[in-house]
Amino acid sequence: MNVKEHIQDVERQLSRREFLFKSGLALGATALGSIINPLEALAGNGTPHFAPKAKRVIYLFQSGAPSQLELFDYKPKLKQMFGQELPASVRGGQRLTGMSSSQKSFPLAMGKFQFAQYGHSRAWMSDLLPHHHQIADELTFIKSMHTEAINHDPAVTFFQTGNQQAGRPSMGSWVSYGLGSDNKNLPTFCVLLSRSNNYDQPLYAKLWGNGFLPSEHQGVMFRAGKDPVLYLNDPDGMDRTSRRRMLDYLGKLHQEQFKQEQDAEINSRISQYEMAYRMQTSVPETLDISKEPDYIYQMYGEDARKPGTFAANCLLARKLAEKDVKFIQLYHQGWDHHGGLPENIKKITKDVDQASAALIKDLKQRGMLEDTLVVWGGEFGRTNYSQGKLTVDNYGRDHHPRCFTIWMAGAGIKKGMTFGETDEFGYNIVRDPVHVHDFQATLLHLMGIDHEKMVFKHQGRRYRLTDVAGKVVKPILV
Repeated sequence: MNVKEHIQDVERQLSRREFLFKSGLALGATALGSIINPLEALAGNGTPHFAPKAKRVIYLFQSGAPSQLELFDYKPKLKQMFGQELPASVRGGQRLTGMSSSQKSFPLAMGKFQFAQYGHSRAWMSDLLPHHHQIADELTFIKSMHTEAINHDPAVTFFQTGNQQAGRPSMGSWVSYGLGSDNKNLPTFCVLLSRSNNYDQPLYAKLWGNGFLPSEHQGVMFRAGKDPVLYLNDPDGMDRTSRRRMLDYLGKLHQEQFKQEQDAEINSRISQYEMAYRMQTSVPETLDISKEPDYIYQMYGEDARKPGTFAANCLLARKLAEKDVKFIQLYHQGWDHHGGLPENIKKITKDVDQASAALIKDLKQRGMLEDTLVVWGGEFGRTNYSQGKLTVDNYGRDHHPRCFTIWMAGAGIKKGMTFGETDEFGYNIVRDPVHVHDFQATLLHLMGIDHEKMVFKHQGRRYRLTDVAGKVVKPILV
């Protein structure tokens, strides 16, 4: 029996489901034909290109695309011209989705929500976000984001991987590959999911996948419930000593196989077995929020006591940040409001407003906000006109990639700033546009990475997160 056959024989002793996890930590795989050469990644060795401002990132991704017009981008013109046609000169013949392109009318819409300015920064926000009002001076709003994608799946994929098509590494994977880990007992890249309803746009594991990077850099999704990571526990009848002995022996066999085949994914497999072993202790301890004091639950809201909610995941994000997890990605579904927007947006903002603000306050009171970058936003914006029938109390909004708002806070970001501007209709950018690749370049910059230098060679081509574009948005940086 050769070495490869011997390894396969040992691995068959694990249950199939357990092996799938422990050999892949979520089934990531390097694509066939990948050329893995660490020298091609000019970061890649755990050393940043320059001194970073951020040690870690918490990305609160609002999947489905929040309407910037109801939340942050105050446009009184929409109320003044309620029901009137969007001027053709404003639209300028820009493309629409198939959901509203057949409309003969594009009536401007705005609900009864009230806007005011908050904090010393005088940031505009609506009454849907009362807890955000309290952190206005910690936030920098980018109101001139724009993207190339007009539908959800390619738009989310573009934000997370730098390309609209599946197969590229996600931002968290790039950061993991470029900078390595500050905590060897937890994954460098962790993912948490929540939702406000059951009918929103789906999310796929490709969004936190490693693409063509070594599979140890993929995101690990934590689930609600007693088993946050599937197939992590030992099977009945196996104790820690036996597991340790088995892993040591399996590691030696893998090393022999690597000598013969020189396949770098073999080394990734060894490291993932070891990570799974360490996570058996570290994950239950880290994700146990039962000892959090009552004032913390009062800060995040009572939903924080319910596993799987956005509030609970924000609290877990803080705990993961305390353990020096480098990239923490939260996805919250429920923002795709093509109809019934006035009522639906009330519900979802109630789900996310308090916890989002509490995370900022909590990090600040622990002295962690100064080296933690927090990002909040979706994949594109919403149209200023109503999709479908418009009434006084009801309307919907279609996808709008031309302009939308996100906010950033924490490490290296100026406080209490608004960057970029849209026209009086909230339809086009009139000042300081920020492309998705610019956002990605800025995030990497704050982590100490030059986005043009972190390169990975795959099938003869050199790739980077920002592809062949992107510039750091320096005016928002300290």
